[in-house]
Amino acid sequence: MTAPSRREQNRIDREKRFLAAALKVFAEQGYSGTTMDMVAAEAGLSKPTLYQYFPSKEALFSAMMSCERDHMLEVFQHPSGKGMVADLVSFAWDYADAVLSPDLLSLARLIIGEVQRFPEIGRAYQQSGPDRLLSGIMDYLSARREAGDLAFEDAELAAQDLWGLILSAPRTQALYLPDTLPTRAEIERYLNNGLRVFLKAYSTRPEADLATLQTLIGAGQTKRGET
Repeated sequence: MTAPSRREQNRIDREKRFLAAALKVFAEQGYSGTTMDMVAAEAGLSKPTLYQYFPSKEALFSAMMSCERDHMLEVFQHPSGKGMVADLVSFAWDYADAVLSPDLLSLARLIIGEVQRFPEIGRAYQQSGPDRLLSGIMDYLSARREAGDLAFEDAELAAQDLWGLILSAPRTQALYLPDTLPTRAEIERYLNNGLRVFLKAYSTRPEADLATLQTLIGAGQTKRGET
């Protein structure tokens, strides 16, 4: 792969600065309270430069949410080659690290508070983030069904089950009790249990897949214990 030119690398770096600044400002100010001036100032770049990358606040918000979504879907879009169970474990942790991050939790709380007065904000959040994330999960699970690894009739329900089982309870608690965020050990407990239940329900080879999951859990616990 050819390395990007200096000009292209500078463009990439500026875009990353704008997206990182956008997440911080949206998380602090909410959607309605955020302005392009604030994001440019946070990024340390000019507003005209920001508009060269993102023509509107709506486009910036969508790109920011897409960036977070793409990170969570990375292992599903580019499977590890280590098998379905390893991919599911990687997704579970990427998903947890993203949605339980302070900035995304703050953003979700602010949007919940704004949607009654500004329902379009809720639609923008849903369409840019959760809806597209769900679509990516459905695509991966459908591919595993075609490969004979999973069995289900409704891809949407299977995808909803996956993310609901692994993290619904601790994320809900984190949204409404910001002073009592789950520990890594607590997150791990939920993720591992959720994956076990998912594999029991949908795997075509549940015993083998559960054994693989247990091996990965043991290796992950050892690795985390050593760090």
